[in-house]
Amino acid sequence: MTDSQETSYPRSKIKILLLENISDAAVAELEQSGYAEIKRFKGALSEADLVEEIKGVHILGIRSKTQITEKVLENADKLLAIGAFCIGTNQVDLRYARQKGIAVFNAPYSNTRSVAELVIGLCVMLIRKISDKNAAAHRGVWLKDAKGSYELRGKTLGIVGYGNIGSQVSILAEAFGLNVIYYDVLTKMPLGNARQIRDLNELLAHSDIVTLHVPSDASTRNMINDATLSAMKPGAILLNYARGEVVDLDALRDFIENGKLAGAAVDVFPFEPEKNGDEFASVLQNLPNVILTPHIGGSTEEAQANIGLDVTAKLVKYLELGTSEGSHTVPPVSLPLQDKTHRILHIHENIPGVLSEINSRLSAKGINILGQFLKTNDEIGYVILDVDTKLSKEALEILKEVKGTIKTRMVF
Repeated sequence: MTDSQETSYPRSKIKILLLENISDAAVAELEQSGYAEIKRFKGALSEADLVEEIKGVHILGIRSKTQITEKVLENADKLLAIGAFCIGTNQVDLRYARQKGIAVFNAPYSNTRSVAELVIGLCVMLIRKISDKNAAAHRGVWLKDAKGSYELRGKTLGIVGYGNIGSQVSILAEAFGLNVIYYDVLTKMPLGNARQIRDLNELLAHSDIVTLHVPSDASTRNMINDATLSAMKPGAILLNYARGEVVDLDALRDFIENGKLAGAAVDVFPFEPEKNGDEFASVLQNLPNVILTPHIGGSTEEAQANIGLDVTAKLVKYLELGTSEGSHTVPPVSLPLQDKTHRILHIHENIPGVLSEINSRLSAKGINILGQFLKTNDEIGYVILDVDTKLSKEALEILKEVKGTIKTRMVF
């Protein structure tokens, strides 16, 4: 038996809980890495149900529907990390997860292509009023009419939020002959011939189509409202494949109904059903040239597989090496492997003197530190220590007694 087998927590005993029908690719990757105790649910769980299921779980995998509240985290007695198998992490109480020393990982880039392709497809559908003609054909009505239908070529696409998705939309849009302008709160390097516009209302006034790709926070909540909709070019089209709180849907409905806007596509809503088959209601239903989709912007087989592999790789690295790069809560730390050492992780409150106490306590017991790395954020600090194998168990017990300790564990 090797030293690592004597000290590492057995992979077979690591409990993993996966919700919301997470990709089989993620499960296969976990199983291939030696993690066998995996429990899966097809849908999201309520807070009450998750409070019960989370007990004894080391790794939790979710998508966008599951709400990880303070109450859930308070009952997560063994939780080491959360994998959000999606772009966002707003469904997780990151502040409390940080205080508990729970690493939270996501996949911010893995489904960007899927969203970008769909946005361009919707631009074509809406500017040609395909949804209305399709609905009429299904009713037995023949609407062969060019009035109000246009080409994308030569039109102006305004992108609000020039991040991972917005910039990819920009590249695809130019291939269709669109003029691309974008607005972002930060100065962003343009791709292709795109131009940055410093004022949101100026972008809205010059865009034939506006597509939103911003996060949900205090600055973006209801950023598209009666005032900003009034600034849009008459007859323009709006797409929201970002977050449900970004658009005032009542105001959007009024602008569609009175003909000031020619159409819209919306994938995200302030309140969404918890699971497939649940009833869905929106003020945008049954409006002309409006396409509503059930939060599927990034839902392709390729995207889900990529997300599964991306997040799983981060979780496995955190479990087996202590690498926290990509975490939204635990400071990003990575230390190369060293021969003939045991690795201990120490997460603590960000207070003065912790590292000094760790070093002095270990030194007093004659424990040699062969590698060490510390990084902090506003609330917590994270230390990786590689120590002499002969005294690693004693070192682990010493670290548990250091002031401000939140979590400590032996990796190998």
